[in-house]
Amino acid sequence: MIGKEGRVTGKIGPGLVGEVMIPIRGGVEAFYAHPVDPRDEIGVGTIIVVVEYHPPRTVYVAPALGL
Repeated sequence: MIGKEGRVTGKIGPGLVGEVMIPIRGGVEAFYAHPVDPRDEIGVGTIIVVVEYHPPRTVYVAPALGL
């Protein structure tokens, strides 16, 4: 999971549990998402990269390419 890219489908930010869709196992699956930097806000539609994975469905993410 670490290093995979996905797209934000539910806003990620301080005090929020966001949602991302990540291509995995031949399909696309939803994961609960938190920002790596707890002060960051990541809007819907942003491409993210997974920095940390906590099974079964939680990821910590950062915007891909610093966007």
